[in-house]
Amino acid sequence: MTKPFSQSCENNKQPILKILSHAFAKQKYVLEIGSGTGQHAVYFAKNLPFLTWQTSDLLINHKGINQWIDDFPALNIKRPLSIDLAKPQSLNKNIDAMFSANTLHIINWSLVQNFFSLVEKFLAKNGILCIYGPFNYKGKYTSESNAKFDIWLKARDEHSGIRDFEAIVQLGIKAGLTLIDDVEMPANNRILIFQKKD
Repeated sequence: MTKPFSQSCENNKQPILKILSHAFAKQKYVLEIGSGTGQHAVYFAKNLPFLTWQTSDLLINHKGINQWIDDFPALNIKRPLSIDLAKPQSLNKNIDAMFSANTLHIINWSLVQNFFSLVEKFLAKNGILCIYGPFNYKGKYTSESNAKFDIWLKARDEHSGIRDFEAIVQLGIKAGLTLIDDVEMPANNRILIFQKKD
């Protein structure tokens, strides 16, 4: 099997790392929800050696993630957990950081809600959640390219699509999270940084 490769992961890993190095500076254990190819995981684990980086995804993607870990081994990277947002999860409760990139616009809205339920249940008090991807603001696209991307997403799966920033923040509030930063990123993406308050 050829190792999976995402050009967008290759393009955005450095800008994301720059933000995570600050956002996760006081954290110890990161759960990445939806590790995809595994490219981000091996890059971030290498460059954030003070963190334990726990990969996760649907079982179907584990082989590819493990190929990347085999090629770029590190003491602080963990083999993938099986996380399916459509099913109940049982996780370690000492997770003080969570990260997810380019997932919320791929999964359907009920799974986006389940994503935040998982964060509410397993992210430790004062923990940090970072979400990378495109978002709409006040129901409007931030660029023509995002509008075209959204059409492509919906043609592929009518239940997917770029999410509204305001709706995501509301889900965060319901999950006990406070938005502490909204960072503009290259290619019309953002990183939303939440903290779980008392």
